[in-house]
Amino acid sequence: LKRHPEFSPHEYWAVRPLRTMLSIAARRARFAVPKVSTGTALGRGPWAVMSARSFCAAAPATAPAEVPEGAIPEDRKTRQSMLPNEMVDYLDQYIVGQKDAKKAVANALRNRWRRQQLDEEMRQEIMPRNILMVGPTGVGKTEVARRLAKLVDAPFIKVEATKFTEVGYHGKDVDTIIKDLVELAIRRQRSRLEAEFAPEVNTRVEEQILTALLGRTTEQHEKESWLKHLRSGALDERFVSIDVPNEPRMDEILAPGGDQGVKMVKVSPNTGKPERKKVTVKEAKKRLRQGALDKLISQELVTKKAIEAVEQEGVVFIDEIDKICQARGARYSGDASAEGVQRDLLPIIEGCEISTKHGNVKTDHILFICSGAFSAVKPSDMLAELQGRLPVRVELKALTKEDFERILTEPKHNVIMQNQALLGTEGIRLTVGAESVSELARVSSDINTYVENIGARRLHTVLEKLMEEISFDAPTMPEEKKTIEVTPDMVRTSIEPLLKKTDLSKFIL
Repeated sequence: LKRHPEFSPHEYWAVRPLRTMLSIAARRARFAVPKVSTGTALGRGPWAVMSARSFCAAAPATAPAEVPEGAIPEDRKTRQSMLPNEMVDYLDQYIVGQKDAKKAVANALRNRWRRQQLDEEMRQEIMPRNILMVGPTGVGKTEVARRLAKLVDAPFIKVEATKFTEVGYHGKDVDTIIKDLVELAIRRQRSRLEAEFAPEVNTRVEEQILTALLGRTTEQHEKESWLKHLRSGALDERFVSIDVPNEPRMDEILAPGGDQGVKMVKVSPNTGKPERKKVTVKEAKKRLRQGALDKLISQELVTKKAIEAVEQEGVVFIDEIDKICQARGARYSGDASAEGVQRDLLPIIEGCEISTKHGNVKTDHILFICSGAFSAVKPSDMLAELQGRLPVRVELKALTKEDFERILTEPKHNVIMQNQALLGTEGIRLTVGAESVSELARVSSDINTYVENIGARRLHTVLEKLMEEISFDAPTMPEEKKTIEVTPDMVRTSIEPLLKKTDLSKFIL
C-alpha cells in the first residue's frame, strides 16, 4: 500500500495501526488472523486503496457494542461508555428503590465519558459533580456507589470519616485516602495485565517444567501425555530442579519536595544469575509464572497507568460524614475527628496534589461521594466551603414493609436464594411462600420502628434467627424431613425474642 501511487503517505499511516490492533484482538480471542498484505486481505491494484479507506471509515469511533439487558459488558471501554439508563437497569437487579441516588451517580459517571470526548483545554476545565447522599443507615448508599464503580471498572475506595484525625494529632491523615487508592489501583492494574498475559505465560511455564522433567529429546505423543498429567495436577508433588529468578531489589528514596513523611519505592531488577533449586512441581509453576510475568510487565508502566487511572477515573466514597459535624451553636469540643477533618478534606475534594511513595497524584478529577444519616445534625451544619464542594445532594428514603418484600424477592441472588443455596449443599429443599415473605417483611419493619432502624441489614438478623435451628440440624436431618416449608407461624415463633426487646423508655413521659 505504501508503494502504491494512488495511496498517499498520511493514508498509509492511518491504516498501518490496523495490523497491530487486529493482532492484539486475535491474541485475546485466541485465534489467528491472516496477515494483512498487498497480496491477500486488501489485494493489489487501485481497488486496494478503496478497500483500506472504506475499512477505516467503517469502524465507528464511539459506538458501544450491544449488550443483553442487565449484563456487564466484557470490554472495559464499552462499560465506561454505558448510558445512564443502562447503569440504572443494572443497579435495579441488586438494589431496590432509591432511583434518585442511582440517577445521580449514573450521571456523574456518564459525565466522565463525556469529558473524555472533549479537547484537552476544555477537559481540564470541567470538574466532577461530587455528591452528598443523605439518608438512614442500611438503605443502599454505599451499595449504589460500589456497584457502579465496579460496573465501569474504576478504582474505588470506601473510607469512614471518623477514622481520620486533624493534621497534628495522632492518627490517620486524610492524605492516606489517596495513598490507599493508589495502592489498590496498582494491584488492579497488575492483575489486569497478568490476566492478559496468562495464556502465553502458562504455555511457557509448562514447556519449562516438562523440559526439566523429561529432557529435550522426548517424543511428541509422550510429551502430550505428560502435559495432560501436569495440567490435571497429578505431578504437583514431584520434585524438579529449576532456575529460580532472584527477587527484585526495592530501595526507598525521599519523595520529591523533601517531604520527610513520604518515601518513594524504587524497584531495581536483580542482575545476578538465577539460583538453581529443587522444588515441587506445584511450587515451580508458581515461581516460574511469577518470573515470566515480571519480565513481561514493567512495574514502572503499571505504576504510571495506575496513577493515571486514579486521577481520571477514581471514586472515593466517604461514609459517616455527619459524625464529624457539630450542630450550630455547639461549644467546641476539641475532638480531633471533628471540624478539623472537614478543613483537611477541603483541598483534597477541591483538587490538590498528594505525595505518595509512587509519585504525586492530582485529585482534581477524582469523584467524591459523601454520605451520612444526619440524624443528630443537618447538612447545613457542615462547613460552608465543604457544602459548596458537594453540589449534588440526594436524599434516600427509609425502607418500608413493601420495600422489604421487594428486597426479599426481586434482587439477583437475594437473601432467600442465598439461604436456599447454602442449605441445598446439605440436601435441604427450602421453600418460602408469599405469605411467609410478607410476614418476614412485617416483622423486620416493626423491629426497625420500635427498636432501632438499621435498614435492610435487619433482614439478615431476622433470617439468621429463623434459620438458626434448621442450619444446626441440617447435616443430621433424616431424608424424609429434608423438605422444609417456612410458614408465617414459624416466622413469628422464631422472631418472638427479638420483638420482646422493645425499648419502652422512649414512651415514658
